Amino acid sequence: MQPQPNCRQPNYRQFVITDSGYFGPDSITWQVNQEMFVLFGGARALLMHAAHPLVAAGARQTAMYQRDPWARLMRTLQMQSQMTFGTRPEADSAADRINRLHRKVNGVDPQTGEVYDALDHDLLLWVHAALEVSSIYFFERTVRPLTADERQRYHEENLLAAEFMLLPRDRVPGSYVDLEAYVDKMVNSDRLQMSDVAANVADIIRSGPVPTIIKPIWAFIRFAAFGTLPEPLRAIYGVKWSPARERLLQVSLAGLKRVRPLLPRRLRLIAPAR
Repeated sequence: MQPQPNCRQPNYRQFVITDSGYFGPDSITWQVNQEMFVLFGGARALLMHAAHPLVAAGARQTAMYQRDPWARLMRTLQMQSQMTFGTRPEADSAADRINRLHRKVNGVDPQTGEVYDALDHDLLLWVHAALEVSSIYFFERTVRPLTADERQRYHEENLLAAEFMLLPRDRVPGSYVDLEAYVDKMVNSDRLQMSDVAANVADIIRSGPVPTIIKPIWAFIRFAAFGTLPEPLRAIYGVKWSPARERLLQVSLAGLKRVRPLLPRRLRLIAPAR
């Protein structure tokens, strides 16, 4: 008798290789960027970006801060999340889409007369640094403090994120401490200023139409975005601040930290991380 062929279907699941992307669940980048409250730092970083006249010039060229700003912001956040939580092909694709857009953004700023280019390393560094320090700020105040080693690991992992945006890692300060010093130097220089773009971005955050899903918490996000800015930037945006408002801000952030462990996952972690 001839032996019967083995008709059992192979178990293809045993051949599946999980692609956790460039960072992976054990990275400090996942731990920080997965937190819902860390997204609050995005509004703060946006105000910091808009105060740079040449970043503002690029935004003016694309008018991205005026044409349906929330849809554009959501798409930007989605692409950034893909670079952190997506597979390697998804991360590469997201970076490529952003870089293709940036290649078209260049010209002469009519307000300062300076040449601007969205791929200029100095501008990319300011955008990168403002987002990194804002993310760390909100993580530490709404989740837990980070050790100096954890901050440094986050910084080193973010050098890969910088390279995604065509910012060479040798153009980024080598330590998180040095990155903070760079941000402090920029904030206390005369490089940042009010412009029509900065004013429009501030108006959108203060009183622009807000998507329904975040309306219940937008008042606090707006308050925190302006309130956590360094004092020179608060002055640029005309923010009236006081010890009482500072106490209210810090008490509110501490309250978020206390309530966070009680929230369901869908309110603690952003969707790509879940």
